[in-house]
Amino acid sequence: MIKKEFINSIKSELESIREAGLYKDEYQIISSQSANIDIFHSGVKKHMLNFCANNYLGLTNNRNLVEVAKKSLDEYGLGTASVRFICGTFDLHKKFEIKLAEFLGFEDVITFSSCFAANGAVFSALLDSEDAIISADLNHASLIDGIRLSKAARYFYKFDDMADLEKKLQEAQNHKNRLVVTDGVFSMDGDIADLKKICDLAEKYDAMVLVDDSHATGLVGENGRGTLEFCEVEGRVDIITSTLGKALGGAGGGFIASRKEIIEKLRNKARPYLFSNNISPPIAAVGIEILDMISHSKTLIKKLADNTAYFRKKMVEAGFNVRDKNGVHPVVPVMLGDALLASKFAKTMIEEEGIYVIAFSFPVVPKNEARIRVQISAAHERDHLDRAIHAFVKVGKKLNVI
Repeated sequence: MIKKEFINSIKSELESIREAGLYKDEYQIISSQSANIDIFHSGVKKHMLNFCANNYLGLTNNRNLVEVAKKSLDEYGLGTASVRFICGTFDLHKKFEIKLAEFLGFEDVITFSSCFAANGAVFSALLDSEDAIISADLNHASLIDGIRLSKAARYFYKFDDMADLEKKLQEAQNHKNRLVVTDGVFSMDGDIADLKKICDLAEKYDAMVLVDDSHATGLVGENGRGTLEFCEVEGRVDIITSTLGKALGGAGGGFIASRKEIIEKLRNKARPYLFSNNISPPIAAVGIEILDMISHSKTLIKKLADNTAYFRKKMVEAGFNVRDKNGVHPVVPVMLGDALLASKFAKTMIEEEGIYVIAFSFPVVPKNEARIRVQISAAHERDHLDRAIHAFVKVGKKLNVI
């Protein structure tokens, strides 16, 4: 039986979170995920412009893709009802993995229920106590948790500090295998890792490189092949992990791409793969279709880049503190610092301006670095961007931010 004191301590903690402006409220979306959404909150339905989804290419409610998903449901049903090695591998899984590997330029791909599951699998399956992991300090929580599951020694270097990375590589030289781990795009800031320098150092000290490219696959680089393409290091990174839950349809699922021997070992050793259902048939079917789409046309990738450049430029001109004013990624953090201010700013944007944005504060971002993380999409039209910019300026002046 749960003790009353335990529940009271949780209530007290939650109250403290609310008072600090750190409470993570949830709005119910009652429409498909797109540039225009309907939300339901506090008994009221409201129409919104959505500026905080990972729907980078605007494909989550694409009618053609929905029809592809429906067709796969008719042919394959709702799911596998099994893990892959028992009776959970459909031909769709293999077709998608082969196509994704070809798209990314890797020998093989293994899929998971999410990238969080992929990151929870890769380190413990591949490394042991004789090995070392050298991780960027700002890496995603899934990488941090995955690294904790491994018996490998852990070293952490300051993001974008190549001197610190080299120091940690030197300290790790006595280990059998060394793996440098970094996000390709750091999701809270939109910063792109300097993969050229990271690869240079990894090669100098005989280390492997793993990149989590969740906020880059399908949207970053001229052909959407991610930060490896953008940083011109294709063929130099050993392993990537990424997601299908953002640019590639948004339905969920994750994957690891690497050499065929590494993928084969993961199929036999990765616990989230061996003990959990994989992606559903519609996700695989839609994934195949999306890869064909972006391989044959760069229209959505270019539109996203143009939208991002326009929004960043106008927000900087309006006087907002936009992190990395010269950045190119569609994650555009509007820095506010104070958590209560950020919470009030987002609430005003939603309730008074009809612009759906969310405040990010500790522990999602460091203390005193609260922000509104805007995310641009190819689904946004120019008038959507202008309406959002106008609302930001109006609320910014009202709250004495600009």
